Formats: sequence, C-alpha cells, structure tokens
Amino acid sequence: MKVGKLLHTRYRVNDLERTVKFYREVLGLAEVRRHKSPRGSELVFLQADGSEELIEICHLPGSEPVKVQPDLTHLAFEVDSLAEFEKHLARHGLKYSDGPVTSSTGTTFAFVDAPEGYEIELIQKR
Repeated sequence: MKVGKLLHTRYRVNDLERTVKFYREVLGLAEVRRHKSPRGSELVFLQADGSEELIEICHLPGSEPVKVQPDLTHLAFEVDSLAEFEKHLARHGLKYSDGPVTSSTGTTFAFVDAPEGYEIELIQKR
C-alpha cells in the first residue's frame, strides 16, 4: 500500500487576507477556491502555474496565535530570473531575506519572508 499524488500543503495563519494577498500579488498564485470548513476554519486554496498541488491557507478563529519558528518549513518555487524577481519584490516594498546564493550545481536560490514568518524559497535553475 502507498499514497497517491500530493494534493495540498496547509499553512495556518493569523491574518488570512494579508497572507492570501501576498501569495496572489507577490507570488502570482491563483485563488482556486475559498470556503469555511465544518470546524469553522476559513480556507483558501491557491495554485501556482504549472503545478497540480494546492496550497491551503487556513485561519481558525478563536485558536491560539500562530508563531512560526525560524527555519521550520518553506515552500519552494521556480523563477526564470532571481534578478528580475528581486525588482518585482522591490515594487511591493519587499526584499530577499537571504541570498541569492549559487550552489555547486549552478542553481541559484534566494528566500523571501511571507506574512506570518513562513519562508518562500525562489529557485533559478542553471
């Protein structure tokens, strides 16, 4: 027995709209659907171009505040040019929190912090 394909990854946040705005406007993800779960969670599903997997952003009213530990988890996305993406970030008042750094294989990567402290890794393939 084994599992099938990865369907989605969930991140719980304190400020749903601020986080969704970042993923849509800064990263360019599409909002696929939005609904309230039977438990009362507010859910927004996002998707990157060319990916089947979804990112589920969740806000659970009345729960303990989310406190993201440094270097706990991150999402990684491919970009055509980190230099051009850096300019795009600047237009949104953002900058890389780490990098760009080129690995021994020639792949270059950098990080930007999303709202709530989750890291986003951006990878420019060789």
